[in-house]
Formats: sequence, C-alpha cells, structure tokens
Amino acid sequence: VQLQASGGGLVQAGGSLRLSCAASGRTFSRDAMGWFRQAPGKEREFVAAISRSSGTTNYGDSVKGRFTISRDNAKNTAYLQMNSLKPEDTAVYYCAAARGWSFTVRLSEYDFWGQGTQVTVSS
Repeated sequence: VQLQASGGGLVQAGGSLRLSCAASGRTFSRDAMGWFRQAPGKEREFVAAISRSSGTTNYGDSVKGRFTISRDNAKNTAYLQMNSLKPEDTAVYYCAAARGWSFTVRLSEYDFWGQGTQVTVSS
C-alpha cells in the first residue's frame, strides 16, 4: 500500500490543522491506521490510531482532547484533526497502516508508512 500524507504547515499556537492520508494499492478497510510524529532529536512517538471500522480510537497522552483521528473507507483516506496546537506539537507527522490488524497502537505493527508532513507551531 502507498500512503500520501498532506496538510502540514506553519500555524500559530492555538491554531488548527487537518492532516490527510490518502491510501492506494490495497484494500484500505482491511488495516488499522495510525498517526505518529517525530521531532528533531527525538524518537518517533504514537499520536493516534483508529480501527478498521472507526469503532475504536486511541490517543497519545499529550494530544488527548485536542486531536481527533478519523477515516473514510469509501475515500481510502485517514485524517488527523489537530486543534489547540502547541509549539511542542512541532514535528514531522507520519501516517501508517497496520496490515491486517483490526486495531493496534504499537509502532512495530505498522507496516506501511507515508512520507511525512511537517507541522510547525510557532509561539
């Protein structure tokens, strides 16, 4: 499967962005989807995940209540709505697919990765 992330950019603290992840090459609805991020000098960290059918979601502690993950299986696209952004949210954001998993938050179980989109939040 190929994943194309988009929607990143520069935003002021308190602002919002919506990331999109378009999938192709595989039946999108078979896989759990996740968003991860990586800031300079830091390890890649879990941001959010959503199950195949959108019935289950999970968020990293630092984004709970501010970010919302969703998916549209008819459009083969996953989304990450980011509100109340903070400077510490600055990172490259990656979408990923966990092949055959109904739902997972474990980075090691994500097989396919998009190219990343930069999100920069200014103070």
